[in-house]
Amino acid sequence: MNAMILRAGCAIVIAVMALDALAQGKPIAYPSKGQSAQQQQKDDGACYSWAKSNTGIDPATASQAPPPQGGPAVGGGERVGGAARGAAGGAVIGAIAGDAGKGAAIGAAAGTMGGGMRARQNKRAQEANAQAQSQGAMSTYYRAWAACMQGRGYSIQ
Repeated sequence: MNAMILRAGCAIVIAVMALDALAQGKPIAYPSKGQSAQQQQKDDGACYSWAKSNTGIDPATASQAPPPQGGPAVGGGERVGGAARGAAGGAVIGAIAGDAGKGAAIGAAAGTMGGGMRARQNKRAQEANAQAQSQGAMSTYYRAWAACMQGRGYSIQ
């Protein structure tokens, strides 16, 4: 139970950090040395290429979400494992009550539901981690881009 609470808490923290990073977006460059709009566009393109080659991060691909995984059993068999554990526990309790088969069936059903819940929690945590990694990559890229633009005489906010 504590592990589930810890996972949920971590997923929430990561999601909040990702949303904060999304809200920040690309820094804004102000031409502090009187550069024209055409020159700023040229410098922006050059800094895009420079930051991409120096960080290995392409913002066109790093900002895309990973493809969603489908199916109810995503996460590596949590339902099957839950069913097996539930059936074993239910059989023991059922044997004490006088009907091991009925206890095993009830335990398997409960275990399957618990396993499905774990699968969904794990999937949400994986998606939040992927989003946080993507935002971390974008932050690295934008720091490099900003350094380049500052070197070319722009004020960055």
